[in-house]
Amino acid sequence: MKEQGDYQIIPIIVDVPTNLKTINFYLIKRNHSLVLVDAGLDTDDCWYALHRTLSENNFSLQDITEIVLTHNHGDHVGLVNRITSLQPIPIYAHKDAIPRLKRDNSFFEMRVDFFAELYKEMGCGDAGDKQVSYLRKAVLKGSKNAIHSEIAPIGSSHLRFKIMHVPGHAPDHIALYDETDHILISGDVLLHHISSNALIEPDISGHRMPTLIQHKQSIEGILALSVNLVYPGHGILIDEPERLIKARLASIERKAARLKDLIQDGISTGAELAKHYYKNLYDTQFSLVMSEIIGHLDYLENEKQINRVKIDGIWHYRINN
Repeated sequence: MKEQGDYQIIPIIVDVPTNLKTINFYLIKRNHSLVLVDAGLDTDDCWYALHRTLSENNFSLQDITEIVLTHNHGDHVGLVNRITSLQPIPIYAHKDAIPRLKRDNSFFEMRVDFFAELYKEMGCGDAGDKQVSYLRKAVLKGSKNAIHSEIAPIGSSHLRFKIMHVPGHAPDHIALYDETDHILISGDVLLHHISSNALIEPDISGHRMPTLIQHKQSIEGILALSVNLVYPGHGILIDEPERLIKARLASIERKAARLKDLIQDGISTGAELAKHYYKNLYDTQFSLVMSEIIGHLDYLENEKQINRVKIDGIWHYRINN
């Protein structure tokens, strides 16, 4: 337990055998409230870790007064239904998280159509078709993952924290910032050991968001705050966020420059760029790879370093003279 002014942050950390290293979620004790920020995976390991941490700090599940979700991803919302089935409490999230968390069928059907068109435009062929088929099946199975309780849109401040909208990794991503002690509960917007993926997503209307540009703006916004300590969604606490953010920004520039060199060499479609840059990962981590490539192409285009032209339904990228 770490004391910060008039409240305490109590980490719940679960080791996982992936490059995420850990699943982190947090209890915040203040006055008569005990707030859970994020809710891990829907696994027994996370469930037992929650109960163990509560018990070690002389709390029980019934002491939790509300849940705040930083974003909609499954490794941050997994235990919500288990908790609220036993302890009906308010749930707060960004408004754009609600259709995703409630598994709104019309939204997810639109999302499948969005990716089907996107992967065609990027020249992905069979790999894109395979991913779209997976997404269609996920829509049918998705209702079992829906949050059952009502979800309230979170405001611009909550408890004693400023609520920052930090899109990029997810369109609904928020972070909780203590302006007095310069402490940030960051979800996945900033991780110590790996770069947070800026995942391509449609907005509510089905338009593609420039997620890497958004992510860059989000971490630049954190940099401007002079944050002293970050409580992330995975890995260790970050006590030198300024240095880390500058490294992440430099990495974006390096990757963009390498893609620009490939385009200069005549590799022009999103899929071909992904294959050259990521090689076998194009097949094994297709959706992540394409998010990275498309995000950096958006960034280069926004910086007016490249342009694109559609030929036979596929975007081809070219260097600006």
